[in-house]
Amino acid sequence: MRNVLARSSMEFSSARQAILRVLQGARAEDVPRLLRWMRTTSDFDEFTSNNDDAILRSIAEDLRHSLPIEAMLNSEHLALKKLQEQTKPTVHIDAFLYDDDYIDSLCEKGKMSRNYCLTCGSHRTAPLEFISHSFSLVEVKFLYQHVLPDLTGKVLVDIGSRLGVVLFGGYFYSSASQLYGVEINADFCQLQEAITAKYQLCERVKVVNADICTQASLLQNADVVIMNNVFEYFLDRSEQTRCWEFIYQNVRKKGALLVTVPSLEKSFSDLQVNIQLNQWVEAVPLDYDVFLEEDADREALEEIYLYKIL
Repeated sequence: MRNVLARSSMEFSSARQAILRVLQGARAEDVPRLLRWMRTTSDFDEFTSNNDDAILRSIAEDLRHSLPIEAMLNSEHLALKKLQEQTKPTVHIDAFLYDDDYIDSLCEKGKMSRNYCLTCGSHRTAPLEFISHSFSLVEVKFLYQHVLPDLTGKVLVDIGSRLGVVLFGGYFYSSASQLYGVEINADFCQLQEAITAKYQLCERVKVVNADICTQASLLQNADVVIMNNVFEYFLDRSEQTRCWEFIYQNVRKKGALLVTVPSLEKSFSDLQVNIQLNQWVEAVPLDYDVFLEEDADREALEEIYLYKIL
């Protein structure tokens, strides 16, 4: 699938033959070194990363066509209610589907607004609050390229996988052997499975339509667990407490990694949870300055926290 979006003046079959001719023309004693270099070099990163970005943008386009502009479904009753209860007018803008440039283009077309009217009919306006239940493409790249270590042979579980952004990013930006998304909303599972099938990701990407509290074995075997704003907008406080305590009981593999947005401390601040953080996890400091892409949102990156299971 990686070749679908590549642009080259040479067709795949011709390029393949050219590479084989180079290998055939090399000295016999140099062939093993040449093959080893091809397997391990970072010299190809520019080609693969650019193509991976393009494929993920194509996935985002497919998802935009399958969802209303706010990227929320009628089946998300509690999340929709909580949006309406915000003290300041708030809209959901999925960060994976809509970057700032795309939002600007929608605003120019009158399909979206960044502001709301303070007095109906007047020109007094104020900025709307935007929230996202997905990582942006930039955040996904930061996650896999700078937050997490090499995931070769590792199992990653994304709790509340929603559109599958973490799974699809993990497929292209990591070497994780298995990427599991656990999503309770069947509609979102169907969307993820459609993308997984279309882009031929099934070998490593699996979507599980379930309550996370039924997935003890999956959590116990996970090497990495991702939780991006997973419960706050979708469960009442008692249900959030139930889920966190289940995760605490089952994410116990020593050395396993837990990525959360926001921090565990902030997530627990309004909940009555029986969890001793200092006996469960160790916070791993992150260098947010290492990621220098020009469209990186420093504040958004700083909401990503990494913990190691003790």
